[in-house]
Amino acid sequence: MEHKTALVLEGGAMRGLYTAGVLDVFMKNNINADAVYGVSAGALFGLNYKSRQIGRAIRYNLKYANEKNYMGLYSLITTGDIMNREFCFKKLVYELDKLDFETYKTNPVDFYAVVTNIQTGKPEYIKIDDAQKDMEYFRASGSMPFVSRPVEIDGNLYLDGAMSDAVPFKKVLESNYEKIIVVLTRPLGYRKKKSYLPYKMFFGKYPDLIKTAKNYYIEYNETMDLIEKYESEDKIIVLRPSKLIKMKRVEKDTKKLQLIYNLGISDCINNLDKIKEYLSYQAVIQN
Repeated sequence: MEHKTALVLEGGAMRGLYTAGVLDVFMKNNINADAVYGVSAGALFGLNYKSRQIGRAIRYNLKYANEKNYMGLYSLITTGDIMNREFCFKKLVYELDKLDFETYKTNPVDFYAVVTNIQTGKPEYIKIDDAQKDMEYFRASGSMPFVSRPVEIDGNLYLDGAMSDAVPFKKVLESNYEKIIVVLTRPLGYRKKKSYLPYKMFFGKYPDLIKTAKNYYIEYNETMDLIEKYESEDKIIVLRPSKLIKMKRVEKDTKKLQLIYNLGISDCINNLDKIKEYLSYQAVIQN
């Protein structure tokens, strides 16, 4: 399939339910993309767009938010991972709220999960055609540093894709898509500050990763500047929270989870005509 439209989905832990709301509106209104680039929660919740399961992300998060074996301190203490592998990537997807693996596999949308190779410090964009076969890449994309063990796949060690490319807009630009829709999980104007997290203490064996982490906020802010520039020139569509809803990374308050999801729905509906008009244009983005 010739690629024309790409979706870029930022992570942000449980703020990613904003993206889930946006994508559910997309599916209900036949807003289709040729490719999706998902990072961390953007990948974990975004995969439902390819499996065409409207409402799945908010449904299981509301149901299991306070289940100790889902994610949180109990899982971190007992397994070494804040997201419980057995519960999140086996029991949940195969039994409790089944992922439609067959629809995912047959849907022609190309889905890329962004992961960080901790040995090189570089992002990798993994095209996942078979979610059942490559579920570990989704797990790696969402494995937050300090509270997750590195995920080993084919001899490589991976962690959260957001460590190296939180919003892969530049990568998508390089791929020459005609249309780009970016879904962010922070309000307009948000910028990151320099981090003083103990990367050297935790990742001393991986100097390239430490270097990436040191420059992370610079790269993120440059990407936001670029996105806002393209947005101001009407070259791309950007959906972001229209108001701030304060949330913990591992939020257990189901009212807040519902609020951020509902905000994604309402913001998307409010921009639906603009999105449809944008997608009907034939102009190609000029870098």
